[in-house]
Amino acid sequence: MTTAKGSMGGKEKKDSRPDPDALLKTLETHETKTGGRLKIFFGACPGVGKTFTMLEAARRELASGKKVAVGYVEPHQRPETSALLVGIPALAPLSLDHKGVSLQELDVQEALKLRPDILLVDELAHSNALGSLNEKRWQDIQQILSAGIDVFTTLNVQHLESTKDLVAQVTGVQVREMVPDAVFDSAWEVELVDLTPDELIGRLRSGKIYLAEQAKRAEESFFRRGNLVALRELALRRTAERVDRQLDDLRKAQAIPAIWPIRDKLLVCVGPSPLSGRLVRATRRMAASLKCNWIAVHLDAVGRAGISSTGRERTLKNLRLAERLGAETAVLPVNDMVNDLLVFSQERNVTKIIVGKPSQPRWKEYLFGSFVYTLTRRCGEIDIYILSGDPGEEQSPLTARSTRQKQLSGYLWSVGVTALTTAIAFILWFRVEPINLVMVYLVGVILVASKTSAGPSILAAFLAVATFDLVFVPPYWTFAVSDTEYLFTFAVMLVTALIISSLTLRLRAQGAALQQREQRTSKLFTFSRRLLAAADEEEALQLSIRTIAETLGAEVSILLGRTGILDPQPVAGSQFSVDESSRAVADWAFRNKQSAGGGTPTLSASQFTFHPISAQNNVHGVLGIRQTRPSELWDGDRSLILDAFLDTLGSHLERGSLSREANEARFEAETERLRNTLLSAVSHDLRTPLAVIEGASSTLLEERGNLDDTTKGSLLQTIVGETEYLHRLIGNLLDASRLEAGQVKLNCEWQSLEELIGAVAHRLRHVLASHPLEIRLPRDLPFVYSDGVLLSQVFVNLLENAAKFSPQGSPIEIQGGLSEQGIEISVIDHGRGLDPSEISRVFERFFRGKSAQPRSGSGLGLAVSDAIVKLHKGRILAENAADGGAIFRVILPREETPPELPPEESEFEGEN
Repeated sequence: MTTAKGSMGGKEKKDSRPDPDALLKTLETHETKTGGRLKIFFGACPGVGKTFTMLEAARRELASGKKVAVGYVEPHQRPETSALLVGIPALAPLSLDHKGVSLQELDVQEALKLRPDILLVDELAHSNALGSLNEKRWQDIQQILSAGIDVFTTLNVQHLESTKDLVAQVTGVQVREMVPDAVFDSAWEVELVDLTPDELIGRLRSGKIYLAEQAKRAEESFFRRGNLVALRELALRRTAERVDRQLDDLRKAQAIPAIWPIRDKLLVCVGPSPLSGRLVRATRRMAASLKCNWIAVHLDAVGRAGISSTGRERTLKNLRLAERLGAETAVLPVNDMVNDLLVFSQERNVTKIIVGKPSQPRWKEYLFGSFVYTLTRRCGEIDIYILSGDPGEEQSPLTARSTRQKQLSGYLWSVGVTALTTAIAFILWFRVEPINLVMVYLVGVILVASKTSAGPSILAAFLAVATFDLVFVPPYWTFAVSDTEYLFTFAVMLVTALIISSLTLRLRAQGAALQQREQRTSKLFTFSRRLLAAADEEEALQLSIRTIAETLGAEVSILLGRTGILDPQPVAGSQFSVDESSRAVADWAFRNKQSAGGGTPTLSASQFTFHPISAQNNVHGVLGIRQTRPSELWDGDRSLILDAFLDTLGSHLERGSLSREANEARFEAETERLRNTLLSAVSHDLRTPLAVIEGASSTLLEERGNLDDTTKGSLLQTIVGETEYLHRLIGNLLDASRLEAGQVKLNCEWQSLEELIGAVAHRLRHVLASHPLEIRLPRDLPFVYSDGVLLSQVFVNLLENAAKFSPQGSPIEIQGGLSEQGIEISVIDHGRGLDPSEISRVFERFFRGKSAQPRSGSGLGLAVSDAIVKLHKGRILAENAADGGAIFRVILPREETPPELPPEESEFEGEN
């Protein structure tokens, strides 16, 4: 192994000024950060001193003149912590009752009113008690930060969402309270509070963390030395990762092109060579010994001679090997391989680049240049490691024979084209100057370069010069030259032929590469557009199955996974079913987020190949492929387009999943809001009549021997009236819920409005006892095709509403007639009327006007009436009468063929 170091200087150095667009984007990102700053005191586990360190920092800020307040701090019965709280103003906690126990929580509203410079809030991962403003404390803190208040808080590494599974595996403890990693990453500052495992166990045994009995149990379970070592490593590693990101952000923000070798980062160049596998494995060993990250990069050079399908397959295999070994992989389109690789390395702060020892002959290096040599000259402060490869995989005899035959046909083509151009030149020899025959040979070189590879093209260039000298330069049929000027002609002809050959090969390779990319882009664009146009998830999945099957020429099935469990049945439209053994392969791919089955290193005996469909680290299912010719499946281009399809489908399913979660959250929030509104609206209305019934009943029981018949009748009448009121209230509640759910079906019959209103008046005789009821309906009023029970409820609610808002003794009128809109029934009272600003809201659920009395109702009666009338395809309107009072008009559609009234029916006019 050799290393090389050079300087980026002289003519070879490219323009290293920062990209202005990237710099502007970085500045905009920093400028858009508003609100307060979050500082997290981060530790491996309880007892390391996070709260103590936070309070010490708070006292320093307090001494510097800043306004500091304690939002919520848990002293854990530790005298040292309690002593640091003395002298720091504290908010009164929010007391919430939970199953008879009073719980103390952070009062967010009080914090927003006080607006300190810094607020101390302990235990970022804490779950709030039921009834709090937010479910999680980190949500409280985000709300406080958005108001421009800085927050100091504490957090243990096991509460990070990304470490949940690992902590459970190491400690055997399932952590319930989690904080999204995005909250941790968004913190302005993270301070690691660290103790060695021995020091922590010593604090535990001395009673500084838990009481004696509790400390003993903790030492035997969570606080075992092995657990503490693992948690400490997790905390240190997570902090180091954050520091690395901050370093990269700082270099980008300040446009620093120089490499900062504070921590090593390796980059290995991966290509189609069989030796790349050794480079990948060697880089993995180096990264493990240096404890650093590494990147595997394939340089996709535009204009370079095209890579064969075998080469593309081998390149993808090497990249997948790097992924399995823990590398970040990238395919980098480049024009200048060395310069673009160095620019990428500087952006990622790479300190060491690993490349393979060149295997091409020296004459090719002199003729076409050496990638390794140029890289070592221009690498600057980046170390270059050059490794020799092992023999690698031998070609099969069939593949080797095919390659030799292809090369032989190219050379034969070169000889044949040269013979053809010589014949054409011989025909033109007597008509043009000999020097012009050179152009004929150059056309032949172009033709060879457009059809074959580099070797035959170079041979064609040399054959063209040699044949021209042999046939057309005196002395003829010898390679001797009588005129030395022809030597210059030969040299120019050879150089020109080689350049034309090289440019033609490059142009052909570039065109093929661009065509492949255009095809991939076109297929992906069409697929994405069709996915967006899909009506639902089922249609999107069926579209994906058809598109991927057509592209790969294979049978495709999709199995979805919900809540971490893979559905054993393929989705509708899948092209094959999955048996028990193949289902185990699919389940492995789903759980491990890796491809498995035929053509992969895992469970390769299976006839199916399963690929995870994932996005944002969430696996939504697997895509299964049954390929009759497995080798074709791993063709490079088809594998790339399959990866693109899987990423696009995963993103589509992720958006659908997020949309469903958002809808569920909105539904739960709306349900909770309605529940609270319902409780607040009807709790008093239920309690008051129950209290009256209880009072009247207890009086009858206790004083039954001392009461006269009149008093007993009055009490019984009170019980009956309040019971009827409760019955109507509960009926409205049930009707409202049924109407809201769309569960009400009309049972329509021809109804006589005179009889229906008369029955309602009799039903409400006790409610309307102090209000004369005047009913004026014309004799020719037609029947109404309606649900009599529901329509009766409309008039019950309207009359009860009129009685509530009318002074005692004032009349209530019911008038009816025909209008252009249909059959119109009006209920008129002579009360104070409606507030003009509230007329548009009187039919809303739970709406009660400003002048509503305690017994004015729950605000459901008019809403139910409106819903019932709309169910009958009618309308209900509210307005104020000219002489005072309110008018409610019920307009019902008039059917074409109502039955006629009997001759003896007359106009119904009455008064109760």
